[in-house]
Amino acid sequence: MRTTDRIHGPGVRTARRPAALLLSLALGLSGCATVATDGGLHGVQNQMPASAQAILGQPASDAPLTWQRSAEDRQAVAQRVAELLAQPLDAERAVQIALLNHRGLQAAYAEVGISDAERVQASRLANPGFSFGRSSKGDEREIERGIHVNLARLLFMPTLSRLGDQQLQQTQLQVAQKALQVAAEARKAHVEAVAAQERRRYMQQVMQAAEASATLAQRMAQVGNFNRLQQAREQGFHAEAALGLARAQRAEHAARERLIRALGLWGAQTAFTLPERLPDLPATLPDRPEVEREAMAQRLDVKAAVAATESTARSLGLTRQTRLINVLEVGGKRASSNEEPTTTGWEVSLELPLFDWGGARVARAEAVYLQALDRAADTAIRARSEVREAYVNQRTTYDIARHLRDEVVPLQQRISEENLLRYNGMLIGVFDLLADARAQVHSVAAYLDALRDFWVAQADLDLAMVSSPSLSAPSGGNSPALPASGNAPH
Repeated sequence: MRTTDRIHGPGVRTARRPAALLLSLALGLSGCATVATDGGLHGVQNQMPASAQAILGQPASDAPLTWQRSAEDRQAVAQRVAELLAQPLDAERAVQIALLNHRGLQAAYAEVGISDAERVQASRLANPGFSFGRSSKGDEREIERGIHVNLARLLFMPTLSRLGDQQLQQTQLQVAQKALQVAAEARKAHVEAVAAQERRRYMQQVMQAAEASATLAQRMAQVGNFNRLQQAREQGFHAEAALGLARAQRAEHAARERLIRALGLWGAQTAFTLPERLPDLPATLPDRPEVEREAMAQRLDVKAAVAATESTARSLGLTRQTRLINVLEVGGKRASSNEEPTTTGWEVSLELPLFDWGGARVARAEAVYLQALDRAADTAIRARSEVREAYVNQRTTYDIARHLRDEVVPLQQRISEENLLRYNGMLIGVFDLLADARAQVHSVAAYLDALRDFWVAQADLDLAMVSSPSLSAPSGGNSPALPASGNAPH
């Protein structure tokens, strides 16, 4: 409980000066910082390295990062999304829609606004306290008025302000990561949706060929030119083709729904169209022997871990400084009486460290600091491993896709051309030709899968260079379950 004593004498006038000086300083410091009008998103864009353009499809400074805080903002975003969906949805448009429309990303944008507000709050002094009291003693009436400020907060305000700045920077790094991860997931979901659509179309063509083969086998069997084993083989091919088409349709539906979720679409927005096929393989891939070093210089999760460690170290220093004196207030007072002259004075109140010497707070701060150090080290180790894995995935999937495109598919095509010549020369029958067509299904389907895997691996590598990716498991090559050509009748 704080007690006040009345002080008499002319010396009390000089006591007004330190209190007035502290009050003026506090008012001046508290009015310097303001909340950013854009919610701090400009700082998020500034945190993104130049290589983020590979994910965003445009420079980070032009990325549509918009925090929807009003009905007008939401209406403008809805209109822009409708414009983007009016055309076939390519990867770049999908990324823009995800950045604009993903509600999880909007929640992350709010985190920046919260951190920015906390930064401003940390740079402002707590409101001064005002006390008023009235007492009476016989005919004497006395009124006391006092005002006090938190001197401890004023003394440590520069440290608190720097902590607020560091925490805002840390939040901006985390949100920049989130934005890039959302963009990369949208790009990967788009690749998988287009690939699934292309595969379903191809399986429809296979199904049509299988139906023709089964019908021909049935007619041949009816006129006695086909035995039951040959007819059963063709019917088996038809049944397997129907199964493959059903699986392709299911995969297409699932991939499209994943894309819808990645873009945050619903209702009529889900009726978008996709391109017919994925882009071709690039002509070459550049060798990047320093890919690990490049990534470590620009990974946002590593920077965020380092920033968290620095912030924790500064917080630890503040805790040590305030270990014994955590509450310190200073103020002035004025007492007036109807029988005595008015008196003025000042007072200081502080917390006495009798029961709590701050050891527990310091121990906690030290533990948090050690925790931050270990997390930073773990982040760096994981980052290096992710980059290496993503780089090898990209190179391997590229080599596989190129081998299928340049070797396997052309070789199978030459075999088909040779078989066609033999068929025209009446050296083989029509079912030998159909069996050869079945063999082509494997090679074409394998190439479609390999092309999809490459573009997914490319998106993973682009993200791994700047943030932590969700690396896809290596594909075992999902070729359709169709009979091999060796099962064909001869």
